Amino acid sequence: MSREEVLKKVQEIVAEKLGVDLDEVVEDAALIDDLGADSLDLVDLVMEFEEAFDVKIEDEELENIKTIGDIVEGIMKKIS
Repeated sequence: MSREEVLKKVQEIVAEKLGVDLDEVVEDAALIDDLGADSLDLVDLVMEFEEAFDVKIEDEELENIKTIGDIVEGIMKKIS
């Protein structure tokens, strides 16, 4: 799966789960500050990403996820 495909899928999941426009879900958008996610949203998103990409995201990794780009990079490391 290419980086662009991962980004597109992440954007779709985030937009749907957080109820924001797809246009707002850009790589440098901060999940909490820009997209309005709270800690429960983050856990929900992680479960969605794990299912969509068949990966496991550890709790320690979650602490380092701040932006859409962080998510994409983390998933790319796990699937490549």
